[in-house]
Amino acid sequence: MSKVGEKHTVVIGGGIVGACTALELIRAGQKVTIVDLGEPGGRQAASYGHGCWISPASVVPMSLPGLWKQVPSYLMNPKGPLVIRWRHFPTLLPWLVRFLLAGASVRKVESTAQALSWLLRDSPERHQVLSEKLGMPDLIRRDGLLYAYPDRRAFEREALAWHLRRITGLRWRELDRTALALREPGLDEHYSFGILAEDGAHCIDPGAYVARIAKAALADGAQLVRARVSEFVFEDDRLSGVRTDQGTIACSRAVVAAGAWSKALARCAGDRIPLESERGYHGVVSLERGGPRHPVMPSDGKMANTPTTQGLRLSGQVELASIDAPPNWRRVDILLEHARKTYPALAKLKDIEIDRWMGHRPSTPDGLPVIGRSSRSPDVFYAFGHGHVGFASGPITGSIVAQQITGNDQPFNIRPYSPRRFRLGRYEP
Repeated sequence: MSKVGEKHTVVIGGGIVGACTALELIRAGQKVTIVDLGEPGGRQAASYGHGCWISPASVVPMSLPGLWKQVPSYLMNPKGPLVIRWRHFPTLLPWLVRFLLAGASVRKVESTAQALSWLLRDSPERHQVLSEKLGMPDLIRRDGLLYAYPDRRAFEREALAWHLRRITGLRWRELDRTALALREPGLDEHYSFGILAEDGAHCIDPGAYVARIAKAALADGAQLVRARVSEFVFEDDRLSGVRTDQGTIACSRAVVAAGAWSKALARCAGDRIPLESERGYHGVVSLERGGPRHPVMPSDGKMANTPTTQGLRLSGQVELASIDAPPNWRRVDILLEHARKTYPALAKLKDIEIDRWMGHRPSTPDGLPVIGRSSRSPDVFYAFGHGHVGFASGPITGSIVAQQITGNDQPFNIRPYSPRRFRLGRYEP
């Protein structure tokens, strides 16, 4: 067991949340070790392959009133935006029940949206400031996010989603056919109505960005250990170390930021968290002309089409299956099919080379992350389960956890993210 100081914190996970947490802690005077099997910013991480959006509009939970009626289609339609693999349905059923109940009423989803808004409302500004401090300001683009609809009626059918965005303070501008075509001339003409979320931003190279955050933490004195964490070592209720396949690392605190792999570690620390992998896919294609100038989400595809340094990233789709199930690359083909309908220039291309990726969104049934102390020990902290908003909320989550560890006041009430919210009976913060 290594000899370290009393304020040594092990951060388990080198994705956007873990990297931001490590950077905040090292700059607060803590000794920090990041433990991850992969390289920060590598292809194995959800923060590498997500849709690149940094969006205050992402306050809409997946589970909304009436969603239960669509579960049969999720089981039967292999091309839908949300698919449940039949063979995994029995294992996923307890999570699915909680998921449907979380969106059972407008009141519930309004509460969820408000809780998400505290993590997202200033996310573009936080990323801009962070990227500037890292010396990579060009990676964050703040020129808005566009939602494209065939017509206004299609927009109005999503009234609840836009109601949730309105009550959480989102600003947007409506675009008619002419304004939409001026902003995105490459869109197919069947899109005649758009919503421009003016405060939205995006990252043009998430992998490089996360790698740079981790590099900054290492430059300030953090250590990186390539290993798999198996359990915690306690002396009574106090943490004394983290056991890995490369040996035990002595520490006084630990942060679980291992994404979809956090469930088992949380159980070791006394909490049963209903966490599942929402398997997401992306494909990257080269489209020099005729593609989007800015990030676009076509309403009929429910996917993010985002220009990046590698090419046009087509991302989206939700597939519920076990974390170790093999990828279904048909999901990427579906993204490409939608994109061909969205951009005539892409439809004209015959032979398209596409870089395919699949990753794991760590998702709780109520759509909120798990942030807070563990039940067994005050020395183990959680920072996982961000679902679709992990990248956007990475900087503020790192700040929240660092403030918990250093004893500073929180900027807002973090009770909605408590790991104890899933317990039956009385709520315990």
